[in-house]
Amino acid sequence: MRQEGLKQMALDIFLEALRAADPLEAVHRYLKVKGALLELKEIDYFLDQFRRIWVIGAGKASARMAKAVEEGLSERIHSGVVIVKYGYEVRLKKIQVLGAGHPIPDAQGLKATQKLLELAEKIEQDDLVINLISGGGSALLVAPESGISLEDKQRLTQMMLEAGLRIDEINTVRKHISQVKGGKLAQKLYPATVISLILSDVVGDALEVIASGPTVPDPSTFEQAKEILRRSQLWEKIPVSIRKLIEKGIKGEQEETPKPGDKVFERVQNLIIGSNYLSLKSACKFAQKLGFNTMILTSAVQGEVKELAKFYGSIFREVLKSGNPLSPPACIIAGGEPTVKVKGDGKGGRAQELALAVAKEIDGLEGALFLSAGTDGTDGPTEAAGAVCDFNTLSRARARGMDPEEYLARNDSYHFFYPLGDLVITGPTGTNVMDVHILLVG
Repeated sequence: MRQEGLKQMALDIFLEALRAADPLEAVHRYLKVKGALLELKEIDYFLDQFRRIWVIGAGKASARMAKAVEEGLSERIHSGVVIVKYGYEVRLKKIQVLGAGHPIPDAQGLKATQKLLELAEKIEQDDLVINLISGGGSALLVAPESGISLEDKQRLTQMMLEAGLRIDEINTVRKHISQVKGGKLAQKLYPATVISLILSDVVGDALEVIASGPTVPDPSTFEQAKEILRRSQLWEKIPVSIRKLIEKGIKGEQEETPKPGDKVFERVQNLIIGSNYLSLKSACKFAQKLGFNTMILTSAVQGEVKELAKFYGSIFREVLKSGNPLSPPACIIAGGEPTVKVKGDGKGGRAQELALAVAKEIDGLEGALFLSAGTDGTDGPTEAAGAVCDFNTLSRARARGMDPEEYLARNDSYHFFYPLGDLVITGPTGTNVMDVHILLVG
């Protein structure tokens, strides 16, 4: 296969993964309305028994999810508020869509969450709440516990991201300093009936981790939050207000997050309607149609980018040497959420940095091409979703006088791939099911 054609095929396979993660389609697949009957997996809801239907939510995909709910429930919706990342807003009839900052929470997120909580106060026992949750919800639901300022929360979030903590670790900490995360939103909505439709952006699809589980029982503790911060050498560096709150929680002076078995979850149904694995399956079928031997390696990628790049490099070498696990033309697809330890002052994100690290590993391996991109369409603080590299990426860069090691040291993958024309740019996708990694051998 020609290398130019291989790059376009990788992009097309990635776009197929995005189509499979479309929140609008995901909601319509699961939420079926037949007259006054709402069919949702194992449970049927008779809509006439509810006085009012409310729609709330947060996450990068929540606006398109809300659009699908409006299409399904039409005039039955009383009101609603969903919070999305800037640029992901959609105009709806009954549901207010508010933009806010991500991944660092901002003042607009604080105001938007307050509006959502004001709406929650109006909800009563005979009401139905449809709660729409997707990746990004943790940053967009901003309601710090009393005594913690927005600035303190912003600083903590930035420190945890730069330290390379996994999303489950970050969210364990977030849940214990928030008024809405870790099941506390369910607490505020009780005793209303709550249906949470969830688009997963975490490894393993753990409900309590996705957007910090606002309507899910939280098994984590204040002690675990402290240990995560201590182990990552952040405990002594985080804002004093946050340290004090966590210490109060450990001493029993601050209420823990609601745990499994709590009565507030008796009338809550949490349902995953989309995930990284479902996207990988669709991308895999599409790659087969293009003529590739295909397989899904895993949807549970974690770990530091540089180590993951070495692993992917070994797979490329094995395919070219022995045809294992697939013989060329081969397409191996993986997904998940690796981490980057930020030490430089460059511009980029984990998907672009992984592509740059893999470029080193496949340098000179003719026929090898790699794509790494986030399904949300934005990688780090950039407009790129990710990047593509192949066996001659480094030679092209060196011909321009670019040293890849310098770009890696500065965490400046964006400015490495930009002049090469190898950034993956989709614009905001309206969805988020982690990253997709595509290994092609032509």
